[in-house]
Amino acid sequence: MRNSTFLFLFIITGFLMSTLGFAHTEKPFLSHKSFLNGNIILQEKSTSGFSVDNEAIIKFFTTYPKLKKYQNDVLDLYKKREYNTIWYDEKSISEFGHLLYEKVDLLKEQGINKKMPYKDVIDEIFNESVTEKPSQTDTELLLTSMYVFYASNVYSGEDAATLKKIGWYLPTKNISYSRILDSLIQDPNRLNKDSHLLYSQYYKLQDVLKKYRTIEKNNLWKKIDIDSTTYKELKPMDSSAIVGQIRERLFVVGDLKQNSKRNVYDEEMMAGILNYKKRYGLTPNYTLTREHINQMNEPIANRIRTIMINMERCRWIPTKLANADELVMVNIPSFRLFYVKNGKYELVSDVFVGTRMTETVIFSGMIDRIVFSPYWNVPQSIIDNELKLKIAADKNYLEENNMEWNGGRVRQKPGPKNSLGLVKFMFPNPNDIYLHDTPAKTLFGFAKRTFSHGCINVQEARQLAISILKDNPDWSVEKIDKAMSGEKETTCMLKNKIPIYICYFTTWVNDETGEISFFPDVYDRDKQLDKLLYSDDVVMK
Repeated sequence: MRNSTFLFLFIITGFLMSTLGFAHTEKPFLSHKSFLNGNIILQEKSTSGFSVDNEAIIKFFTTYPKLKKYQNDVLDLYKKREYNTIWYDEKSISEFGHLLYEKVDLLKEQGINKKMPYKDVIDEIFNESVTEKPSQTDTELLLTSMYVFYASNVYSGEDAATLKKIGWYLPTKNISYSRILDSLIQDPNRLNKDSHLLYSQYYKLQDVLKKYRTIEKNNLWKKIDIDSTTYKELKPMDSSAIVGQIRERLFVVGDLKQNSKRNVYDEEMMAGILNYKKRYGLTPNYTLTREHINQMNEPIANRIRTIMINMERCRWIPTKLANADELVMVNIPSFRLFYVKNGKYELVSDVFVGTRMTETVIFSGMIDRIVFSPYWNVPQSIIDNELKLKIAADKNYLEENNMEWNGGRVRQKPGPKNSLGLVKFMFPNPNDIYLHDTPAKTLFGFAKRTFSHGCINVQEARQLAISILKDNPDWSVEKIDKAMSGEKETTCMLKNKIPIYICYFTTWVNDETGEISFFPDVYDRDKQLDKLLYSDDVVMK
């Protein structure tokens, strides 16, 4: 995707709020509509004398065994509150308890397809027509379990151990259910949106999720009818019924602001096609191939599931990593690198990443040095699997490729044909992955760019070095160019290390336009996460 903004700035905060009294008001209970659309202020009121103890909590989880996984968190919440009630004002459930119940009923809007255990029992608590309700103690502990269920699914998502199993090695969240509860009780509007708990991209995806579900509900995602055996590429000024169908789809998703319903591939539609291709990271031209139509015909249910999966990934982002003065972010599926400094884009560059056999790892690090005109120390795996065969077939192979033996290993000497190009950016990591230039510039012309052995090849590597060193008086552009002449390896140790995040997001909402982009699931990680999250549902195809 070109000329698009893809901001990936994390938001840092701490919860420093003290425990507050429980919410109460003399007005009638606020309606569902007022909660979702208006600001809510709950007045403080002292708590009742009602309390629970360890024995009651243990008994409760024996009675409700499906909630057992929340027992330790529930115990911790009551210890911090000296076992006083969380959900009762005098003899009735607080308004905040009602608000939380409403949010649990709307989990689908959060992209979550999970159901609260014993939800039917909780429903009875809030059903005025039901006369026989759970005891006051059971009600209290059911609501506390409901809170932990909600907070764990919405604010943190999958646990750290699970994320490592699926190859997500970015830092994970460490949240306090007690502090989150304090902040929510103080300001219930945070149940609707809280950028201190969830990165703002999450809420942008949530808005698009609502839009796509409306499209699905109204049956607006109509299949484009083509005969795959006779279809010819569509080009500007072509005329056919298919053009009218494509135009309607572009209008439904927002690539066209109006639908003239013409069957001619005119200038208006040309602009819509370019916008569509930009959002999908496709080569920006006006030709519509059979593959493009097949992509448009992917069921909207799959697009909805993709949005939900990436909302889950947003839950994993720890807010403490936010607002760095400087950061580099690489999104593998979009094949793009973003260098951000002081909240502004200094550089956006195309990249290519690892193949399916040598996938680029999802992790974070700290760039501590830039190496100009680098040697390439060939990994032993490449020596064993590739070089030995080539050397055996051609005794001059090393010399012809500017390589040499060095202490029992092979390295490629600096120069314009070096596989690392003329500059590399190092961040110590056990995977031996780094950013670097490349002599294979033609590979950036491909839409799907999975060519490397795992490292990240940067099209604008020289400009990235210039941008990073812009404020360093010891490294002028002229000095950088001289160091990149390919004559001698030169290392620049950075005065301040730069965080780098290598991520995997297959969809993203543009911060400025609100348009959603979809990228290829190059390593099939969406399918893997889909199976993990929705094993009881239909798996994506």
